[in-house]
Amino acid sequence: MWKSGKDYIIGGISHPRNAQPMLSTTDHRRDYSGFRYVYPVVSRRAGGVSVGINLNPNNACNWACVYCQVPNLTRGGPPSIDLALLAEELRALLNDIVHGDFMQREVPESVRSLMDIAFSGNGEPTSAVEFPQAIDIAIALMQELNLLPTVKLRLITNGSLLHRSAVRAGIQRIGEVDGEVWFKVDRATATGMAAVNKIALEPAKVLSNLQVCTDLAPTWLQTCWFTLDGNAPDEAEQAAYLEFANAVRTKIKGVHLYGLARPSLQPDAPRLGRLPPDQLAAFAARITTMGIKVTLNP
Repeated sequence: MWKSGKDYIIGGISHPRNAQPMLSTTDHRRDYSGFRYVYPVVSRRAGGVSVGINLNPNNACNWACVYCQVPNLTRGGPPSIDLALLAEELRALLNDIVHGDFMQREVPESVRSLMDIAFSGNGEPTSAVEFPQAIDIAIALMQELNLLPTVKLRLITNGSLLHRSAVRAGIQRIGEVDGEVWFKVDRATATGMAAVNKIALEPAKVLSNLQVCTDLAPTWLQTCWFTLDGNAPDEAEQAAYLEFANAVRTKIKGVHLYGLARPSLQPDAPRLGRLPPDQLAAFAARITTMGIKVTLNP
């Protein structure tokens, strides 16, 4: 349970609130509250406070994106999820945000709004066997605290596991409460995906998974655009992305286009660079000409 004062009490164990700087868009530490699964961040794309749910506490993912900020990232899936602990942690943090002094204590005044509860974390969240049950826990607590529909339930995913019936069931539950999926598409060629996401995958398969996802829940593309070895994505890569986005322009809510905000912790980090804002804006303009809404975060 949550109590006012210095600590969170979870399962009879005290979790001290250590003295630390206020939350910011450049600080997305998963251990901010001392919990295993739940953490708060200030999200520049969400526009305020986002409560993250990390179903990959072992830092394992089936992709290895070159810009990833997860330390000691490994290939693989998550361990078994303690759903009771997840529920207790989420209730504690949400109570602190809704009924406590969390916002005044931890968040700059300009962004003191709870925007979403987001399944994100240190790996692909849908890889957890317990993914649909975790979705149900989040929905139940949001209903208990009267957060729906003002606060969004979101899934940030690479979309690679849509062939699993349990994953589709969890995403459908997100859609039923008017939540959203942010579906990662950083590049739209096989060579681009191999270079950026470190996977061997055909764009046609990604497109197929995306189309399934859009039928289950409102879906945005999320795209990280940056330089690699000093080079911006070339015209062939841009054209392939535009063709990909155009194929689903009537099915997606839009595109979240963003640049690098925090340092990568992966081996290729020295190869990465931020695009000048005008180049990012120019690519966003090409997307909008197709009638697709774009949110831009350089």
